[in-house]
Amino acid sequence: MSTINIKEGKPLQAHIPEGNLADKWTIYKDKIRLVSPANKRKLDIIVVGTGLAGASAAASLAEMGYNVKAFAFQDSPRRAHSIAAQGGINASKNYQNDGDSDWRLFYDTIKGGDYRGREANTYRLAEVSGAIIDQAVMQGVPFARDYGGLLDNRSFGGVLVSRTFYAKGQTGQQLLLGAYSALNRQIARGTVQMYNRHEMLDLIVIDGHARGIITRNLVTGEIERHSAHAVVLGTGGYSNVYFLSTNAMGSNATAAWRAHRKGAYFANPAYVQIHPTCIPRSSEHQSKLTLMSESLRNDGRIWVPKKLEDAKALQQGKLKPTQIPEEDRDYYLERRYPAFGNLVPRDVASRAAKERCDAGYGVNKTGEAVFLDFATAIERYGKEQSHIKGLHNPSKEVITKLGKEVIEAKYGNLFQMYEKIVDQNPYETPMMIYPANHYAMGGLWVDYDLQSNLKGLFVIGEANFSDHGANRLGASALMQGLADGYFVLPYTIGDYLADYIREGKIPTNTPEFDEAEEKVRKEIEFFLNNNGKHSVDYFHKKLGKIMWDKAGMARNAKGLEEAIKQIQELRAEFWKEVKVPGKADEFNQELEKAGYVADFLELGELLALDAYNRNESCGGHFREEYQTEEGEALRDDENYAYAAAWEYPAKPYERYTKGVNPSESILHKEPLKFEFVTPTTRSYK
Repeated sequence: MSTINIKEGKPLQAHIPEGNLADKWTIYKDKIRLVSPANKRKLDIIVVGTGLAGASAAASLAEMGYNVKAFAFQDSPRRAHSIAAQGGINASKNYQNDGDSDWRLFYDTIKGGDYRGREANTYRLAEVSGAIIDQAVMQGVPFARDYGGLLDNRSFGGVLVSRTFYAKGQTGQQLLLGAYSALNRQIARGTVQMYNRHEMLDLIVIDGHARGIITRNLVTGEIERHSAHAVVLGTGGYSNVYFLSTNAMGSNATAAWRAHRKGAYFANPAYVQIHPTCIPRSSEHQSKLTLMSESLRNDGRIWVPKKLEDAKALQQGKLKPTQIPEEDRDYYLERRYPAFGNLVPRDVASRAAKERCDAGYGVNKTGEAVFLDFATAIERYGKEQSHIKGLHNPSKEVITKLGKEVIEAKYGNLFQMYEKIVDQNPYETPMMIYPANHYAMGGLWVDYDLQSNLKGLFVIGEANFSDHGANRLGASALMQGLADGYFVLPYTIGDYLADYIREGKIPTNTPEFDEAEEKVRKEIEFFLNNNGKHSVDYFHKKLGKIMWDKAGMARNAKGLEEAIKQIQELRAEFWKEVKVPGKADEFNQELEKAGYVADFLELGELLALDAYNRNESCGGHFREEYQTEEGEALRDDENYAYAAAWEYPAKPYERYTKGVNPSESILHKEPLKFEFVTPTTRSYK
């Protein structure tokens, strides 16, 4: 890899307001330009993606009076991947009276991200968090409530307070239904035009400003042009670059990557979160992984056997976990991190599980699983319920029965899901879990306004990079998506649009639209006419193995060099040998996937390059060369306290004829300034 010379561009400015941290957002709102209600009706906004971020943004902008076009590749916004979020949403309301505050939520998020997030954005996220809960309650989201009728809270990893609001294990679904109802209201009013089953395939940039998109109707195959005064991307993350992940099968990075090819900088692609609480893979033929909510770590205790021979017996099916006595169990998170125990952040818990399994203590037939055990919680809750019911000297059977009822009320749908997949009753035997690719902290670079370096292109939710640093705390994805859509973007986008109230409709019969549509059509024709030997999935699986082995939970320089070379070779083979059946003018999911994987084959290389360039360990980015004696992440604040924003190395091109290596990308750095917190070595002990 010595032949790769990383070129550096100009430093980036995030346009952060002056003033104290707690005053920045107020100062900003007081000074921005506004668009009058009458003028909002003259302005068009495109919103791509209708998950929590996109749906909340589209509904809010339409309610304000803008003309909105919303696009979803699913048949309904209700199918957005946001629906899969289970455990909860953070907010600093301090309902538990345990000392929470906006500052503590901000600090936990900055610390959890290993001091690689932007202070001002992160504080703003904490500041508006309480309003999200109020908004959701008014929409009818059925949050859990305590015995007094107040909203209940539970804890998540990386914090010492209870600030996570939840709706059983269906929080994402319930919040999405709330946003969807708000969106539907605007669709009925005619202020939102909803385009289901439409895929964004290119971004239109005119004079440095985003002015529209090219889409494909996924049912008819029709290529369409859509113009607007601003484009908003709320299209989620890119963890499916690993093939196996907790993301929905359809989740992809195409919208963000096509914007990147048109000049939008892609920031911190190496920051991918590994979630510690997933159902282990069962075979090489598996196509996706299933997440078990982090909320389970509130009551579940994570352990492996202390004795290697017990682990071997478990792997061979000769021993059951319930047969291993308490003294022979290693509750390794409680042992290593006594202050936080099983509720350490996700990156810490994931690496700890990998370390135990790599040492031979895995508990399933693949050796890649640890136990998540609820026996202690069932007994504790059973005794508590016995006291409440006035039962003196209750039997073990009664205690167990009452305890299971409490666990079922809190996590019943999660336990049911686990049993259906694994065919084991988690009330009777411990769950098995193992880390898996989950959330992308990286994404398109945005400033304080949530605007990319391309004017008029705004990026929200998981599709941007801004709030979580190198590791996202649990229950913060829903918080960021709704904060961006309901409470941040509606302010910031108006300041940009104030310049265009006299512009009129953006025409679609321009050379920029012509060129973009022609390239989209040519790539589709190439896929359908290329008579190769292998399916799209063949290449996606190969890419996923390279990514997991060389750029997954642990990375090193040698492996990343190999990954870049192997991805380049695989990409060349893809364009030569991919075979896509079907036609362009019909519903053709293989054609859809071909475009996704073509983008992943470039994104994967940039991810490996970013990981190679960052000679430190922080959060979800763990370089084996940079760790403490105890195996913890070792940051280098002197040299790497910056966001790495990569510029695509060439103008838009026909990839199947010329090709461009993402390793030639230009690196722009945004220095991270910490004026209100002092970066320290993260400790959860």
